[in-house]
Amino acid sequence: MAKHSEQLLTGLLGLSEQSSRKSHYPELLEQLKQLERERNRYKWLFEHANYGVFQAFAGGGFRAANPAMLALLGYDSVDQLLAEDDQIGERVFVGGRSELDRINSMLMSRGSLLGYETRMRTRDGADIDVLINIFLNTDERGLVEGFVANITERKRAQLRLLQLNQELEQRVNERTAALHDSNLHLQQQVRQREQVEQALREARDAAEAANRSKDKYLAAASHDLLQPLNAARLLISTLQERPLLGEDRHLVQRAHLALEGAEDLLKDLLDIARLDQDAVTAEIGTCSLAALYESLLSEFEPVARQSGLRLDAFISRLHVRADCHLLMRIMRNFVSNACRYTRQGRILLGVRKEGQRVRLEVWDTGVGLSPEQLGAAFQEFRQFGKVQNGVRKGVGLGLAIVERIAGLMEARIQVRSRPGRGSCFSVELPLAQAPQQVASPVAAVSSPALNPLQGRRILVVDNEPDILLSMAALLGQWECEVVVAATLDEAILALDALPPDIILADLHLDDGCNGLEVVAGLRRYFAAEIPAVLVTADQADEQAQLRQQLKVPVLNKSVRPSKLRAILSQRLSSF
Repeated sequence: MAKHSEQLLTGLLGLSEQSSRKSHYPELLEQLKQLERERNRYKWLFEHANYGVFQAFAGGGFRAANPAMLALLGYDSVDQLLAEDDQIGERVFVGGRSELDRINSMLMSRGSLLGYETRMRTRDGADIDVLINIFLNTDERGLVEGFVANITERKRAQLRLLQLNQELEQRVNERTAALHDSNLHLQQQVRQREQVEQALREARDAAEAANRSKDKYLAAASHDLLQPLNAARLLISTLQERPLLGEDRHLVQRAHLALEGAEDLLKDLLDIARLDQDAVTAEIGTCSLAALYESLLSEFEPVARQSGLRLDAFISRLHVRADCHLLMRIMRNFVSNACRYTRQGRILLGVRKEGQRVRLEVWDTGVGLSPEQLGAAFQEFRQFGKVQNGVRKGVGLGLAIVERIAGLMEARIQVRSRPGRGSCFSVELPLAQAPQQVASPVAAVSSPALNPLQGRRILVVDNEPDILLSMAALLGQWECEVVVAATLDEAILALDALPPDIILADLHLDDGCNGLEVVAGLRRYFAAEIPAVLVTADQADEQAQLRQQLKVPVLNKSVRPSKLRAILSQRLSSF
């Protein structure tokens, strides 16, 4: 073949063996060999390329195609492809003649067509997506050369990606719509909740206003009702101390019990209301157990003796940390219940010290409580058992008040009981160091046999005529010299320049005045530190600072004659 090429080249160039240009033959032969190598290289690339390569006529017929192109279109050989008719181009392109004309038009106007995407149909009728680059052959008119890449998988991937994007967008839209609906629903719930909370706030405010009104009403009603009840009780107490026939004494006793029940009910209702409204605060200090128990003995010994009971107390020198006034309320309730529900036997006030804690106990030999009754003992309006004859029955609020008071002082209440054997109520408090001087809730009374009130001049100041009348009758029966007045001026006039031994003044007087102002005015008038006792049904104690400055103790209404006698005796003995 090399020899034939050499002869052909020699003939083409017009050279002969005798030519004078024979000296150029080796160079031309070398160039021919180089061209042959290039042709073989391009032929190898043409046959082994991964993408399809073809030559075709602009009219539509193929001239040549590499194996990749044949495989792309589904032909087994070049001859099989070239054996097709001249219209094969129209059948290869899915768009047919219109697509072929479109490609030729762009190719003629541009000279080449790069990166053009179209669709081809294989021999078995399948459609594939392809990317083609087509060039015009400059050496032969009407001949084009092209490179074809199968992008079917890429198009499918793009289509799938597009579908996924559309599905994702649809799902996002659905989720967005659902979220929007949820937000609207949530906003509606928030608005409804705000409306409910506003309604609850309004209901709470209304309830609190109603409670405040109730407290004011109870305070006003209890004060107004206690005034005539106090007067009636003082008068009945006066009658009780006089010699009466059996039937008359019984009637007076029954009236006395009825009044006590009405008074205690009013006071308990007011106490419950004030405790529930946090209107009571505990002023923690040091309390002497000796003074506490002596006061309880002084108050309840006559009651126990009248019921045929024995009241004893273990007088301890210990002191506890507590509000002395509130502690006295707790212990008075325990002792009162013991007297009420004990038919025979004794009542003992005991003290137990355990480490830094002290337990004050009230033991009785009364009816006792069952385990079921113990669980409900501190509920409101709960009463257990029958009281003994001649003793007033309670209203069932005492232990409920005790529990609330104990909570204010952070004290521990305990109760142990056996039906038919008796009970033990106790309150546990922290131990305190004994001070130099300790104020007791109510000082112990002097021996009544000495009658320290005999001949004493006592000024009673009150704006209620019934109170003045009943107080004068009771104090007169105790052999006191009684002077009564409604105002400071009336008091000065009635005393006739002779100071009283003690002043017993009501807190609330007419025209906005109060008993403390009367005490201060009389002390200035007589230039003497006259002892005084303030009587009131007002639990608020708004004049506490002035009362402490004047050193005036309080006696709460309704006034019990035994307590009145005790505090008057104590105050007179202190001056």
